[in-house]
Amino acid sequence: MKSVYLHQGAWRNVLSCIAVALLTSACASLGPASFANGTSSGDVLKRSGPPTAEYTLPGNAKRIEYTGGTYGKTTWMLDFNAAGALTRSSQVRTELRFNQVTAGMSQEAVLMAVGHPSEQSVLSYQKQTVWSYRFEDPFCRWFQVGLDAAGRVVDTAYLPDPLCEPLGFGN
Repeated sequence: MKSVYLHQGAWRNVLSCIAVALLTSACASLGPASFANGTSSGDVLKRSGPPTAEYTLPGNAKRIEYTGGTYGKTTWMLDFNAAGALTRSSQVRTELRFNQVTAGMSQEAVLMAVGHPSEQSVLSYQKQTVWSYRFEDPFCRWFQVGLDAAGRVVDTAYLPDPLCEPLGFGN
């Protein structure tokens, strides 16, 4: 049987990841997920700080976006009615939401659905801007959206996340 060996630096990385995960879970109760329906937008802003973005919804309602989490893997969308009371909150960096992003959608519609990307890049040859979204995934993938010069979705894909690297396990 082959033994697995982690060198000292790899152990530090593993322990650091565990510490970050514990701190993140401890802070989760203070984040956007902790607000009950009916909470005022003022209270949310006071406790959570400025949002990543704000969007106007029909009927003078609004949606605010909070992007963050470990490695930027979460985006919370909080919807408020015209009176400023919270009506819905959801973590939108999920396969279910990503799969609703389809060819022809505007970049504004993508932002409203899944929020701002973790990274942006330009593919000169294809004349596309690529938005990449990290999310919690056991296969260490990220979701990518290709946008043309007019800001319309051309294609989408799930690809390996370049942040995922082996932890130094033996060969």
